[in-house]
Amino acid sequence: MRAARQTVSKPKGKKYPYINRELSWLAFNRRVLNLCSNPNFPLLERLRFLSIVSSNLDEFFEIRVAGLIQQIESGALAADFDGIGPRELLRRIHVQTQAMAADKYRVFSEEIQPELRRQKIFIIPISECTKAEKLWLEKYFDSNIYPALTPMAVDPAHPFPFVKNKGTYAMFSIANATLRRAPSETAIVHTPQILSRVVRIEGGKDDEYRLVFLSDIVKYFAEKLFPGYKIRNRALFRATRNSDLYIDEEETENLLKTIEDELHRQKKGAAVRLEVEDCIAENNLKLLLNALDLEPDDVYKVSLSPINMMRLDTAYDLINRPDLKFPPFKPFLPKEFKDPDAILSTIKSADRLLHHPYESFQPVEDFIERAALDESVFAIKLTLYRTNSDSRILNSLKEAAMKGKQVTVLVELKARGDEEKNIRWARELEEMGVHVVYGIVGLKTHCKICLIVRRESEGMRLYAHIGTGNYNSKTAKQYTDMSFFTADKTICEEVAKVFNTLTGKVANPQFEKLMVAPFNFHSRFMELVRNEIKNAKEGKPARIVAKTNSLIEPSAIDILYEASQAGVKIDLVVRGICGLVPQVKGISENITVKSIVGVYLEHSRIYYFENGGNPLVFAGSGDIMPRNMFRRIECIFPIENAQIKSRIIDEILATLLKDNMYSDFLHSNGAYYKEAKMKSAPQFSAQEFFMQSSAQKTKNAEA
Repeated sequence: MRAARQTVSKPKGKKYPYINRELSWLAFNRRVLNLCSNPNFPLLERLRFLSIVSSNLDEFFEIRVAGLIQQIESGALAADFDGIGPRELLRRIHVQTQAMAADKYRVFSEEIQPELRRQKIFIIPISECTKAEKLWLEKYFDSNIYPALTPMAVDPAHPFPFVKNKGTYAMFSIANATLRRAPSETAIVHTPQILSRVVRIEGGKDDEYRLVFLSDIVKYFAEKLFPGYKIRNRALFRATRNSDLYIDEEETENLLKTIEDELHRQKKGAAVRLEVEDCIAENNLKLLLNALDLEPDDVYKVSLSPINMMRLDTAYDLINRPDLKFPPFKPFLPKEFKDPDAILSTIKSADRLLHHPYESFQPVEDFIERAALDESVFAIKLTLYRTNSDSRILNSLKEAAMKGKQVTVLVELKARGDEEKNIRWARELEEMGVHVVYGIVGLKTHCKICLIVRRESEGMRLYAHIGTGNYNSKTAKQYTDMSFFTADKTICEEVAKVFNTLTGKVANPQFEKLMVAPFNFHSRFMELVRNEIKNAKEGKPARIVAKTNSLIEPSAIDILYEASQAGVKIDLVVRGICGLVPQVKGISENITVKSIVGVYLEHSRIYYFENGGNPLVFAGSGDIMPRNMFRRIECIFPIENAQIKSRIIDEILATLLKDNMYSDFLHSNGAYYKEAKMKSAPQFSAQEFFMQSSAQKTKNAEA
């Protein structure tokens, strides 16, 4: 699949070039799509990644495209710092997303489907089913699907029904079978989410999988829903709606209730995209566009099933073929964390670092669980952005509160996609006696911090965990992140200051070691880059290495350009959005940008500054984005332990920079592709290296 090109622009009045945020994100999703054609990926993982591409696109339309449309409708047509106005940007987005949608189905039908068939896995339309299979599906429809369906007529007595966000619907043109030349009427059927989205046909060979999508079954047996009518046209469709939250926190008295109300309103957000089968009758399409208030440019026609490729993850779960999936991976548990009862003394003796998912997330859960059980611990404080439903951490917090400990949890109600879950957690925690707060008005709390206060013989002692990822044991197996444990007095006191800022009133908190947004993250980052510029001009060693999810903050990009011009060597590992244009003569010749998109989602943020030969290393939750630097509470911590610092520099960063298997370089023309020397070199995957290293450590520990 060819590299995705972006338009590099140099806005009037600016001396530097930039890449647009939205187009850069689309280039990232294109790299995810490329994995679906990667022969290094097991077949069913390629299928699963197609569902991830589709899920990513859904959110992109729900939030980013919806925001652009609102911007245009409000008359705010000024270009962003990259120089592209919203109308032109929306046009380019439609062109690129139409092409990506077409490529998704091409990869599925021409690359993945043939290989699945060779493995006796058949994801098929009902037209390809045998007579016996159709009879089985009919019985399945009658017993398991028909009772849950509600056919809805569209006529003067029945206005067009509300179309749910991302719901799958079948639209029919029907006519009275008893009348000659009967006029066509319209009806709609929603396929309920409670039903299994993929059905395996039973009674066939044990070593075969023959799968049919629920929506196809509904469409095929629709005559049963309209007795006495014949069907002239049938087509599936789904709409994507604006799903962003719009809350004036300054004006609200009860944030929890306000967000609950907004979530209810959000479900009725304006439609921004219509996906529909290309067999739809023209009059029905016009009816849909009118009902959804959309234009023809908002239509994405699909010629193959499924209309919603997110459902491919259901097929993935149904197919029990371990040989076609990633082999199970057991993360390494370092010996210093083997005894959960000794975890606080382990942290007290020295700072500790875990590299997830290669090293176990269990010590993070043990840290909080043991604190809940420890009679000498009298306070636990934690920020909760996203977590899993069966969380040991939530249970530990409830247990601690029941034991009379002071437990404070900052729940971020505005964590996108998890708002309803977080409202539920907040209420459950409050019912158990946990003090739940919601942070600072106007700022989203995105930092991942936990503080334990323990009474010891020498007095009160603080222990802290600071992470780059969430307190979520499930994503800890899928995302690359870091967990840092420390009993360092200054760092722990500054973590306590972050909590006091979140729960109380601190006008201008000062931090010596931590970089905390929005207070000093941006200014400290700029200061550290300026120091590298100064050192380069003085002939001292000068280098910057940054691993981040996104790099789009204009002033940070500009100062990195200045550092490159001063001779600072800059290596950037940016997984997703990148507004900086590397390798431009006279501007960014000393900057390289690579994106690693592989088995795991690269999520950790690491910042390295050469500092004249005495390197400074930081890690944390914040990316180089306006929202992370100015509109969120983020926490970036220093690595001062020599052993941990050496590990991050010589093992983690060096290995990431060496990767050439799942890496693509961003070039000055805005395209991502592998350099010629990378293609000819032996293939090396940083993620596979870390997995193999972890497996070897586990093997050695068990020997």
